[in-house]
Amino acid sequence: MTGSYSLLVADLIGVAVFAASGASAAIAKRLDLFGVAFVGFVAALGGGILRDLVIGAVPPLAFADWRYAIGAVLAAVATFWLHPQLNRLRRTVLLLDAAGLGLFTVTGTLKALHAGVPPVGACLVGMLTAIGGGLARDLLTGEIPVVLQRDIYAIVALGGAVAVTVLNWANVADVITLGAAAAAMTGVRLIALRRRWSAPVAVP
Repeated sequence: MTGSYSLLVADLIGVAVFAASGASAAIAKRLDLFGVAFVGFVAALGGGILRDLVIGAVPPLAFADWRYAIGAVLAAVATFWLHPQLNRLRRTVLLLDAAGLGLFTVTGTLKALHAGVPPVGACLVGMLTAIGGGLARDLLTGEIPVVLQRDIYAIVALGGAVAVTVLNWANVADVITLGAAAAAMTGVRLIALRRRWSAPVAVP
């Protein structure tokens, strides 16, 4: 499996995961089928659109490659019809969101590096790719965005982006190491939720 193909597969998996996360959040808010599909689409592709605009890849892949849009909509619609079988919907949303965070951080950072963005900028682009869709999802469903709350979220993405950048610099950014990086970010995010780790907040 070539590096570009592996990146495409990881990107499409991330799209499906975030679409399911967005759809689950929309279902919890009692939105109709169109609303569920729309929130899933935005959650899945919002970060990638932002990434592509930043690195000058226009039109963004969300519009240039039909697999992205169709994949997002199909994952959202499937979640709509299958949600009665999904127990504890909030936990499902958090799990999918954590997985999407890891996958999109990896793909966003690598695409920025391949586009010639310097390491520091690539780390920021990777973080924005990961948090952009979740930010849009929360705004559309009337929630305070997770990234703006005390939860460890954007910090995980930024740390993961740094790790991916280092792996790429060391020429060891293969499928196994990048998959491990995505899994590590997912794990850290879930542990942070379970143990209620949080960033400092100002005392009023």
